[in-house]
Amino acid sequence: MKSIFRPDDRNEDQRANPSLSLRINIFFFGTFIIFCIIIVRLAIVQFVQGPTLTEVETSRDTKNVPLASIRGSILAKGGEKLAYSTSVQTLYFSLTSDYTETVTDKKTKLTSRSPEATAKANQLAANLAADFAKYGAKVPEDEVITKDAVLKAMDLDSKVYSGFMLRPIKRGLIKEEIAYFMEHKDKYPNLTVSEEDERHYDPDTVAVQTVGYIKPFKKSKESLDIYLNIQAAMRKDADPGLAYRDDEFVGFDGLELQYQRELRGRNGYLTVGVNAKNMAEGIEAIVPPVKGNDVWTTIDKNIQLKTEQAIRDQIKWVHSNPVQGKVHPDAKTGYAVAMEVDTGNIVAMASMEDYDTNIWTSGTLPTEVYNEIQLNYQNGTVTPISSGRSGHNFDSAVFLGSVIKPLTVLIGLNEGFITTHTTYTDKGSTTFGRAGYETTVRNAGGHAYGYFKSPAMAIEKSSNVFMIDMVGKKLYEKYGSEGVNVWDKYMREFGLGERPGSGLPNEHKGLINYVKEAKSGSAQSALVFASFGQQGRYTALQLAQYASTLANQGVRIKPQLVSKVTDQSGNTVKTFSREVLNEVKFDKAYWREVIKGMNTSVSAFEDFPYDFARKTGTSQQQYTVKKNSYLADNGVFIAFAPRENPKLAVAVVIPEGGFGSNSAAPVARKIFDAYDWEYGLDGTPKKNIPPVKDKAEQTAGDGAAVESTH
Repeated sequence: MKSIFRPDDRNEDQRANPSLSLRINIFFFGTFIIFCIIIVRLAIVQFVQGPTLTEVETSRDTKNVPLASIRGSILAKGGEKLAYSTSVQTLYFSLTSDYTETVTDKKTKLTSRSPEATAKANQLAANLAADFAKYGAKVPEDEVITKDAVLKAMDLDSKVYSGFMLRPIKRGLIKEEIAYFMEHKDKYPNLTVSEEDERHYDPDTVAVQTVGYIKPFKKSKESLDIYLNIQAAMRKDADPGLAYRDDEFVGFDGLELQYQRELRGRNGYLTVGVNAKNMAEGIEAIVPPVKGNDVWTTIDKNIQLKTEQAIRDQIKWVHSNPVQGKVHPDAKTGYAVAMEVDTGNIVAMASMEDYDTNIWTSGTLPTEVYNEIQLNYQNGTVTPISSGRSGHNFDSAVFLGSVIKPLTVLIGLNEGFITTHTTYTDKGSTTFGRAGYETTVRNAGGHAYGYFKSPAMAIEKSSNVFMIDMVGKKLYEKYGSEGVNVWDKYMREFGLGERPGSGLPNEHKGLINYVKEAKSGSAQSALVFASFGQQGRYTALQLAQYASTLANQGVRIKPQLVSKVTDQSGNTVKTFSREVLNEVKFDKAYWREVIKGMNTSVSAFEDFPYDFARKTGTSQQQYTVKKNSYLADNGVFIAFAPRENPKLAVAVVIPEGGFGSNSAAPVARKIFDAYDWEYGLDGTPKKNIPPVKDKAEQTAGDGAAVESTH
């Protein structure tokens, strides 16, 4: 069979379609070229443009720049502002890469800011200086913000602030400046106006060491545990509201530190784009800060101011009026605490001399200013460190002296050494120690008080020898060297040797010398001297808590300095109430005997309208002058009133003030009077009682016409 196609026919078809083969060849060649281009392009992207693209990708990262919140206020009981913040507007500059572009000199290889970047920074600084001069308030010539001052504030070399952090250009903008910069955001895209706070303290210097002070976070974060913990939390927690700025002010002492988290509120923040060089590339979002809460203290401003003045007056008085035959010019400081017996509320806490805490609000403290306050800028009622010094360098924690004697008798009663009917004849002195090596101890002034029909009389007369013979020596006879631990247990149950629990920074446990004496001397001598108050040094807050525990018959209450925390709308977010720390169980008859004995005669209270429990104390402390040793008398006083249904407990300490009855007790009297006026020791505030009319006024009230002379 013959094929229907002839060879010549096929060749004719191929010759008839020469363009098909060409098109196929062109297609394959084109595909090859495209693939080559893609491969080359990928290589370029990976190896040539890779670093640049990586930087671009990095530039899409963002950072949150904190905006400090407005700090809450610390208020007195009546609402008076003891520490508060006012709102100020601050102009901030955001540093971007076009202000920091650099060029490298080909010859020297040195890098410097490019002429374009320098010109741009200079122009911005000049414009701002001109705007401040035009729209700002008139200020003294030395306070004018110049172009150079603006350039310095811009921190172009990031010596003060990280690259993306905002730089404060001017704080305290006036309304004209605020309006101008808000209206000209297009002219100044790198500028932001932000609300901040400026801290102030009551110029009346009310309980300043208790309120505390502030410092910049940068100066605080390495020295206080709370800020070390906050730094650690900032690294773990992505919540930008918890981030702190280095220039943000934070609490550094007192209630400012204790309630830092409540007072601070919550920071706002700017979300800024950041490139690989850590420079800002523009502001993407703004989250405003949340204002801090207000802390309401239990401090009554009126009582506090009267307490402070009473201490100042009494120190001045002992400088010029003889006590026990001599004046006391070395009394230079004084401390007092007034604590409500039923609530634990501290209505007054004075550490004198005080100072104006507004000096801390600038962020820096000149050396000469610090030198003036370094001995009294901390709270002497809770710590003996940097809290005042007497003429011979005594601090605020002094030996108890005779104020320990109510507790000494309680210990003797509870241990069974004495009963409420034990009699004793005080001969003025007693001895202790091994035969032939006895040590003699006498009453103050060598007084022999004679016959006591009960332990209460030993407290009232403040007999050292009774405490030694009937308690100190008997503890050693019963327990031997272990007697020191028994004594210590009792002390701690009354808060002596324990932190009071107020929560204030640097609360002191006291200096427990009887343990040291037992190791270096003997357990017997430690117990003997401890029994009449010469082996433990404590703060005024510890003494006030001790007095309150006596008044509460063994219930030790936490000293309360804050009653509530409120938000900026006035809503209560937290309250504080009476808190029992521990309770000591003694026979009711023992309490009656001891409180009955707290009846020492004190001239400052001769016309006091209430029966009250009190105990004076005069502790002796050694000092050295030219290698010669001397003893100085510290004045100590505790009391609570009234004796039945007590309302207020008070403790006063005047180092080197002489006898407590003459130096410390008059201060306590003024505190009780101030409290009676404001609240009433009997529940009726005396300020609410109308004054008694004299006879002329009564006659006028009965109908006689009297011409007013006012």
